[in-house]
Amino acid sequence: MSNDRSSPPLFAAPTRSGALPRLCFLSYRQIRGFAMPVVAEYTGRAEIEVLDGTFGDALAIARDRLERGLVDAFVSAGSNASILRAGLQAPVATIQLTGFDLLQALIKARRVSSRVGVVMYGKTIPELDEVKDLLNIEVVQHAYQTPDDARLRFEQLRREGFDVIVGSSLVVELAEQAGLHGLLAYSLGSVRKGFEDALELARVARLEAGRYEQLNSVLHNLQEAVLAVDRDHRVIAINPAMQQLLGPSQSKLLGQPLDTIEPELSLQPTLASGQVERAVVQRFAQRDWVVNRTPIREHGEIVGAALTLYDARAIQEADTSLRMQQGRRQSAARHRFANLIGQSPAFVRAVQTARRFARTDLTVLIVGESGVGKELFAQSIHNESVRAGRPFVAVNCAAFPEALLESELFGYEEGAFTGSRRGGKRGLFEAAHTGTLFLDEIGDMPLQLQTRLLRVLQEREITRLGATAAIPVDVRVIAATHQPLLGMIAERRFRQDLFYRLNTLRLPLPPLRERREDIAPLAQAQVDRCLQRLGARLEPVRALAPLLARLCAYDWPGNIRELENLVERIAVFLMQFERIEDIRYDELQHDLPELYADAGPAAADGAGLSAARVAAALQAQGGNRQAAARQLGVSRSTLWRWLREHGSEAARTR
Repeated sequence: MSNDRSSPPLFAAPTRSGALPRLCFLSYRQIRGFAMPVVAEYTGRAEIEVLDGTFGDALAIARDRLERGLVDAFVSAGSNASILRAGLQAPVATIQLTGFDLLQALIKARRVSSRVGVVMYGKTIPELDEVKDLLNIEVVQHAYQTPDDARLRFEQLRREGFDVIVGSSLVVELAEQAGLHGLLAYSLGSVRKGFEDALELARVARLEAGRYEQLNSVLHNLQEAVLAVDRDHRVIAINPAMQQLLGPSQSKLLGQPLDTIEPELSLQPTLASGQVERAVVQRFAQRDWVVNRTPIREHGEIVGAALTLYDARAIQEADTSLRMQQGRRQSAARHRFANLIGQSPAFVRAVQTARRFARTDLTVLIVGESGVGKELFAQSIHNESVRAGRPFVAVNCAAFPEALLESELFGYEEGAFTGSRRGGKRGLFEAAHTGTLFLDEIGDMPLQLQTRLLRVLQEREITRLGATAAIPVDVRVIAATHQPLLGMIAERRFRQDLFYRLNTLRLPLPPLRERREDIAPLAQAQVDRCLQRLGARLEPVRALAPLLARLCAYDWPGNIRELENLVERIAVFLMQFERIEDIRYDELQHDLPELYADAGPAAADGAGLSAARVAAALQAQGGNRQAAARQLGVSRSTLWRWLREHGSEAARTR
């Protein structure tokens, strides 16, 4: 017996559950008539369509039945069976010629003649030569491959005087047409065995067809372009997205070798190697795709392969969305120019410059003392740029050891170093993709990393630790430092070429002592927030007023960061009082030694006074000199004497 069980009937919808299997018995007239008793035996077990099919038209008839969904399996014999197996991607059961069948046919032939010719499809049977002497009969056998070949062999036997011919349906038909005695070589037992095989093939085919129908149902709902092939590289499943790419209708694609449809998408290497290919970038149909090729296994054996095409544009959009979401979770840019407090000329000038820089996509270097608000300006630039809403990722270059900073910035592959995370880790450059990366304290970056950073800024791509492939990144860099970079360049502690790459746009921020007009509103806003957070009911502006002179007179070496810290302490001190009248400001000397270190109770001669302190006190008290003297801790006469000596200086300060 020879069967083909490799694939289900690809063009036929599976039979409804519970219905009889559908068989098509396709044969020459002689074997059809001979097999009819067996066909009758299977009436209750299968729906059997009996069709005459000759060597030339058998394949066309079978394809028609498949395309119309009328058959689960075919039954045939000899040359027809070979043609169907070679030309169809469908189950074909073959009625096999056995040695016993041929022996029975020769016994019948001996009753007619002692000389018998045998003409069979395929090849001769060597064992026949060993038994002919036992039968006391002359036997000459030939094999054929085509109808014309069969006619030549038959004519040769007829010329040699053989008047009894045993063979296939075609040969029996030729004998009858020539007036000779033709005997069919098959037995009813062989026919019955062929139908039993066909029923089993139909059962398996219907199970597989149901499985493929489920597969196609799943694939139908996928947005990715997907197809699957069997072990012979013929398409067994395809979804609408892939069908749209390839063009022809599904019925014309199913059952066809993938190489003939589209060689660029071949799955032959996958079938041969059994290796999975993932995330391979391929250009196809004038678009970029990310391709996965995966073998399909059953019980450990490769029975097919699947191809999935992911639209690279959709992946990029999803990647951007994911990066944005992660960026918002990790380091959202909360500050905007409208939220920054200050009206001093130096501050207004800095804001105007930063707004102008925000309209470009160039690298910005923010310089200024520690605590002046460099990150606030960086966030504001980001939020007013075209990258607003995209990731904003900040890293303090002085906060990490060199080895850790490198892995944080550039990421690493799995196994890049001892203790590395399984699966690797993407770096901050990748996290900031399409957004802004803020490199604070860039002057403290080690020289080795400065070299890598320069390359990233030049090439716009990064390479993870332990990797060889570069990853393109689209990142705007804003750097900041309090260090004198030009002096560091002279001392070879900072790369000159990196400086000029970073210093494309330069934004200097003024220290707080150069914007004293902004100290009072900054302190008032901060104490208001702190008192609300602490649950205090004091009116913040009034509660802070007696301290403004000291706040404005202080030099603020830590700038706004120091101001925020001191105001926090003031708020914690104030929260113990229910009313402003109850506040004992003189006790603050213990909590705020910075403000009182050089501005304790002034000497009777006013030696501890300064133009700034006096001007601030007068401003805070609305010009009331007695109240200002009380705030400064001096007598009224001392303040009058100081004003006579230094009045012009105080007026200029005001």
